[in-house]
Amino acid sequence: MSRIGKKPVSLPSGVNAQISDGIIEVKGPKGVLSMPTVPDIAYVIEGNEIRVNPANDTKRARAFWGMQRTLVSNLVVGVSDGFTKVLEITGVGYRASVQGKILKLQLGYSHDVNYDIPEGITIKTPDQTTVEITGSDRQKVGQVAAEVRRWRKPEPYKGKGIKYRGEFIFRKEGKKK
Repeated sequence: MSRIGKKPVSLPSGVNAQISDGIIEVKGPKGVLSMPTVPDIAYVIEGNEIRVNPANDTKRARAFWGMQRTLVSNLVVGVSDGFTKVLEITGVGYRASVQGKILKLQLGYSHDVNYDIPEGITIKTPDQTTVEITGSDRQKVGQVAAEVRRWRKPEPYKGKGIKYRGEFIFRKEGKKK
């Protein structure tokens, strides 16, 4: 029995869900998100909640149960509240700024790094060393954050680079004389 799968996903006010042709679609104030359903899982919309249950007693159905409930929950949270990832830039001369639909990063290379902001994603830079990535699709927000971070991962000796807020960078001691 999946502990996560047993919990119903509640629909906040202003959020509607419907299932048709093997696709679950959730509409809310931040947009519309959809995902394909899995045949081994039964999705039931009752009033203001969605229940996710295994359709049969196979190992595959039990394995997909909790994950599918979490994916449905991510759709509901995405269209109602949205998701945010915050990146922090550490290093002398390292900075970021947004110019139109381009994130401009100065990361110690001989050239600036220009990252095109994809559709459905909003990037803000409250200051030069903080990048806030916001959107309704959790997977897309995480993917964009990972792509930006990939330009200069934090290194363990001086701690320079781009890291997630709250991420711990294990620091190493340098070479001894």
